[in-house]
Amino acid sequence: MASCASCGAALETPLVCNACGALQTPDPAPDPFAVFGLEPSIDVNQSSLERLLILLTRRMHPDYFGRDPAKRAQAERNTATLNSSYKIVSDLFRRSDWIVRDLGGPEDERQMSPQFLAEVLEWNEVLEAAREGEAEAIERLPVLENELRERRAERLSKLDSLLTPRPVHGSPVLREARRELNAVRYLDRTLEELAALRSAEPAG
Repeated sequence: MASCASCGAALETPLVCNACGALQTPDPAPDPFAVFGLEPSIDVNQSSLERLLILLTRRMHPDYFGRDPAKRAQAERNTATLNSSYKIVSDLFRRSDWIVRDLGGPEDERQMSPQFLAEVLEWNEVLEAAREGEAEAIERLPVLENELRERRAERLSKLDSLLTPRPVHGSPVLREARRELNAVRYLDRTLEELAALRSAEPAG
């Protein structure tokens, strides 16, 4: 475990010393889990993570270092690192993607199951018909949105199972996890398209 450059106490986070409050200058940049003193894992306690975010945000607030331009700038950099790390660790999709990358999983996997591809074709047909103003397709959009959200939840649950317990570096299961991530990413894009279509619907 690293030590504080000012007081020598063991660091719980590479950004700030909990013992003396001194800002740290992490080099290289810490991984998003290390920022919160956590081991990389798909399983994260959201309540504990939020408490850590609030605590660290207070300890590193740039206003505390307003009279020292260098320290204020470091506080701003460390706070930006904290916030970007929180976005990854707090979100199941983002932290799954990070873990797959960290374990040497593939980034260019494009294969999808025939069942998923068949569903994609069906969803695209509904969206295209809705774009063309077909009343039946437009009426079906709320049902389609619920279906897409259900599929997304199923894929995220599958990711949770694939990455629990944490696989070893280069494990074949990482390829399957990448496929699930690709499916979630596609579902997110489709949900965005659907939301745009619904927002364009005439009122009343």
